[in-house]
Amino acid sequence: MNTSLRTRLALAATLALGANVAHADPAVIYDMGGKFDKSFNEAAYNGAERWKKEAGGKGYLDFEISNEAQREQAMRRMADKGANPIVGVGFAQASTVEKVAKEFGKQQFAIIDSVVKLPNVESVVFKEHEGSFLVGMMAALASKSGKVGFVGGMDIPLIRKFQCGYEQGAKYANPKVEVTSNMTGTTPAAWNDPTRGGELAKAQFAKGVDVVFAAAGGTGVGVYQAAKDGGKLAIGVDSNQNHLHPGVMLTSMVKRVDVAVYNLFKKTNPGQLTVLGLKEGGVDYALDKHNEKLVSADMKKKVDAAKADIIAGKIKVADYMADNSCKY
Repeated sequence: MNTSLRTRLALAATLALGANVAHADPAVIYDMGGKFDKSFNEAAYNGAERWKKEAGGKGYLDFEISNEAQREQAMRRMADKGANPIVGVGFAQASTVEKVAKEFGKQQFAIIDSVVKLPNVESVVFKEHEGSFLVGMMAALASKSGKVGFVGGMDIPLIRKFQCGYEQGAKYANPKVEVTSNMTGTTPAAWNDPTRGGELAKAQFAKGVDVVFAAAGGTGVGVYQAAKDGGKLAIGVDSNQNHLHPGVMLTSMVKRVDVAVYNLFKKTNPGQLTVLGLKEGGVDYALDKHNEKLVSADMKKKVDAAKADIIAGKIKVADYMADNSCKY
């Protein structure tokens, strides 16, 4: 059996699970990296599962992308089945959402992390730079060496947005801080390469970095393990990852993709652009039993004050995607 045939059969089998789902039940297509990446995709899955639980066990369709050719196949099959809305998770699905939404004009679609300007599509984007600013502050305040690090996934403007916000926050807390940054790669494989993530983190630790923020999907798992092995601190992303290595995870920059999917499943607003930042509860830093001993009262006070000032407009966090304020 050739690879193409296997792919088609796998897709058909997965979508067949939804054959008995009533029309107008929602659907979600995850980004590269897998549904259970402990980060971005898993947050989307958690939002879908929350909706399912509260909807009394109603079903939904979902599909995990293993190669880019599957996106359009999966979305069109879901549209054929009457799924509504159909949510594409991740910027890379924007062109697919645009193409399929035009063909199925009476159905509702949504895209997370990108903007598609069509009357039957809701676009949801986040102010990642605001949440990254806060964890950048925490990294600089926790660092004993005055050197902090950043490991990104795929080198795209969205991840530069995380990096830019992180650097601003670190320098706000300590103007003399040194920030070392690396990207994992330039293809979607960069979202799921824990080995490479660990290598990049170890190289940064060797240069004196003692706190590293990973905005890299499943690749971050390798960064966090390297931090644990090296006796350093790490910062998680998207989902609250503090529980992965208690005592190692300084915090996580939570990006509420789960809330976005949950809200979209409940009610889609076609044609609307939804922007979620600190003010809207779309991003934040995570504090719980797993990291509370690492976050001093003074650190929390300073970060919460900055958070309030960002919400009030007193602190302006530059958005890399809007004005390229950070030059790389």
